[in-house]
Amino acid sequence: MKPSQIKPATPEADDQNALVCMKHGIRVDADRADCRDPEIYCKFRPSCLIWFMRKERKRKEKREKP
Repeated sequence: MKPSQIKPATPEADDQNALVCMKHGIRVDADRADCRDPEIYCKFRPSCLIWFMRKERKRKEKREKP
């Protein structure tokens, strides 16, 4: 996918703090990044920063739960 084909999902995602979803071809704000389709297969998942951040957030929530 060419960078010119990647569209911002939100206006805030235009800055340097954006991550790219290769499956949907969109930029997502890194602070609020989450996988749009976590149950659906994605060939990019092993190298996806959005998926990694989602997993880390879930692990943190699980550790903080009493």
